[in-house]
Amino acid sequence: MTKRKYILFTIVCILGLAACNSQTTEEEKEEQVVRYEFGLPVDSFRIDTFTVRDGQTLGGILRDLGATPQQINRVSILPADQLDVRSIRAGKTYYALYSGATADTLRYWIYQQDRRHATILHLTDTPHVEYQEKPLVIEERSAEAVIESSLWNAMISNDLPVELALELSEIYAWTIDFFALQQGDSIRVCYDEQYVDSARIGIGRIYACHFYHGGKWQQAYWFDLTDSVSGDVLCRGYFDEKGQSLRKAFLKAPLNYKRISSHFSYARKHPVFKIVRPHTGVDYAAPTGTPVVSIGDGTVIEKGYKGQAGNMVKIRHNSTYTTAYLHLSRYGNNISIGQHVSQGQVIGYVGATGAATGPHLDFRVWKGGSPVDPLKVESPPVEPVAEKYMTVFDSIVAQYNTKL
Repeated sequence: MTKRKYILFTIVCILGLAACNSQTTEEEKEEQVVRYEFGLPVDSFRIDTFTVRDGQTLGGILRDLGATPQQINRVSILPADQLDVRSIRAGKTYYALYSGATADTLRYWIYQQDRRHATILHLTDTPHVEYQEKPLVIEERSAEAVIESSLWNAMISNDLPVELALELSEIYAWTIDFFALQQGDSIRVCYDEQYVDSARIGIGRIYACHFYHGGKWQQAYWFDLTDSVSGDVLCRGYFDEKGQSLRKAFLKAPLNYKRISSHFSYARKHPVFKIVRPHTGVDYAAPTGTPVVSIGDGTVIEKGYKGQAGNMVKIRHNSTYTTAYLHLSRYGNNISIGQHVSQGQVIGYVGATGAATGPHLDFRVWKGGSPVDPLKVESPPVEPVAEKYMTVFDSIVAQYNTKL
């Protein structure tokens, strides 16, 4: 090999080694990327995961984790506005982070309220508390599903958030009996999905829904109009395509029931007395303790034990309608005669008091002082979208109809 070729060969080798060293350095840098969770370099700690048990206190938890008496004492004197120990709930997850020569020195205690929120207790030096709120990412989605058995199962089978079923049952509470859904009913819905760390954690606002039930489509659109100057709410709620509110004066049913065990009738054989007599109500079979709610706003006019009716609450809703809830096992909190109650407020719980063969709610409705079949009550809507806002409302309807 000539001297010139040797020099060139040497230069190439040096450059090659430099490139290799550079590549190795870059690979090492990639390998040394620090992973952060809760704002901490978690790879630097030993992390143990636990679940809060019934009856556990923060002091007891920290003691079990190996915190020193001095650390526990310093934590105990932290102000409640920094660390409210009453907010710690059984079943929630918490983490213990250790470091040191043998990784047995407790450095941090982290209580996770939910996927988004966490309380970080720093036990190094002077104990103090830090709160973490992970960013919430919201994405608008459109989806559809056909109901084969229940709305809940339709959500699951179509990989949709089950929260949709709960929200839709609220939106259509006044217009659709969700215990009477049929195979082939379907929904089309536009809504917000919420994500934290790329994981779906729930849903936000439902903007529009087309619900096919009973041989017809029932539409719902969220309309929220606020005065840009004063900030006053001009119109807010769910409305159908004509601007009529979906919120009626009454709920379709006062509870989540298993089945209707007895219908409205003027000639029913009483299950206890074995005689034929009127039953001017509807019996909803449900387990003892099932919450019973008022189907509308009103005032309690009767409460107490009423013989064969057992524990009863009677509510006057307006000059036309009155309702009663019979055979209750107990009453809701602060229910008393003369008290105003709101639609959906718990006024009692299913029982079997009075003349009853088993736990159920006997629900009764009077219209103008005469008993009427609760299942046939046509509830008037609340205020519709005002005519002067209909142009804005129609544009929103058109927008979401295109998406659906």
